[in-house]
Amino acid sequence: VQLQASGGGLVQAGGSLRLSCAASGRYAMGWFRQAPGKEREFVAAISWSGGSTNYAGSVKGRFSISRDNAENTVYLQMNSLKPEDTAVYYCAADEHSDYATARSGDYDYWGQGTLVTVSS
Repeated sequence: VQLQASGGGLVQAGGSLRLSCAASGRYAMGWFRQAPGKEREFVAAISWSGGSTNYAGSVKGRFSISRDNAENTVYLQMNSLKPEDTAVYYCAADEHSDYATARSGDYDYWGQGTLVTVSS
């Protein structure tokens, strides 16, 4: 399984970006991020059907995860971005369950990451 994340870039605080992750197959999907000098952390997840979503408290109300299974793509819409959102964002696929899990260990496949930089 190859996961291809895209959409990162430089944006000013308060701005928006939309990340995309192309993934063929029937997977629950998640987004994680890793800031410089910090551990990777959960951002958001979505079940295969899209009926179940899960968000980290730090992004709830600002970020929205969705998917288009016809296009084999998962999106992360990021609004009201803050400098502390600066990180490399990774998409991941869970092939063993249809649960929007926040646990990185539950994911089987990982994309290469896309850098999001939010300037103050």
